[in-house]
Amino acid sequence: MAKAMIWEKMTVREIREALKSTQTVLIPIGVTEQHGYHLAVNTDMHNAWQIATRAAEETGCFVAPLLPYTFSGGELPGTINIDYHLVALLISDILRALAANGLRNLILVLGHGGSENARATREAAELFLRQHPAYADRKVALYNFCELSGLVAQGFAEGDFHAGNVETSLMLYWAPEDVRLNEIALDSPELVQMMREDPDKYQLIEYPLDHPGVVPRISQRPEIQVGVMGDPSRASAEFGARVCAEVVSGLVELIRAMQGAA
Repeated sequence: MAKAMIWEKMTVREIREALKSTQTVLIPIGVTEQHGYHLAVNTDMHNAWQIATRAAEETGCFVAPLLPYTFSGGELPGTINIDYHLVALLISDILRALAANGLRNLILVLGHGGSENARATREAAELFLRQHPAYADRKVALYNFCELSGLVAQGFAEGDFHAGNVETSLMLYWAPEDVRLNEIALDSPELVQMMREDPDKYQLIEYPLDHPGVVPRISQRPEIQVGVMGDPSRASAEFGARVCAEVVSGLVELIRAMQGAA
């Protein structure tokens, strides 16, 4: 039976010994951001950590310490945004440090599906590979369960985005104590419909001058007070278990493919 190698719980001797049996590490990347009134701001941390540790239990690989601070884009209370470029540099340096420890398969596990955060993470991986030719033999992958899950994709197609059925179901499955179903709230029907049609519509894009060279100012629409884009009222722990099984299976498949590649 495989056992997850939780980096932060291990000693020098234990890590040295474990490196003899695995050179694969999962790097869970969360974000601290609002998830409405019914979910805590650590929701995306849970997503990244739970997916990574469950996959590691099946494969025996390392799980690096969780990164809780990245870029959300939202501006409601509870959200802690870290500069997009700083996030990319930090993750790139985490990859370098893990590679220096002897890890050869490095997988970034995203718990947050925001487009800016995913872009920053991908740029981090590219920076690492480009700027550190000494580690050219390392393999790096980005596992974004929001993009690679059929069940999540189906939810997105139905307009179930941020803090909706999928995320609430996952939290009911692996952290029910952090879910407040009796406090579910939504913004106005008009705002909710707009965000379900396009999740990036939470942004207010303002041009101070009508000229193609002028850079817009992007902020969160001030009328948004809750920020839930999906329908959490449909959530269940049973559906969360199905999503969990699918996304963990996908990550296990990626791990084994990277370990089997020359």
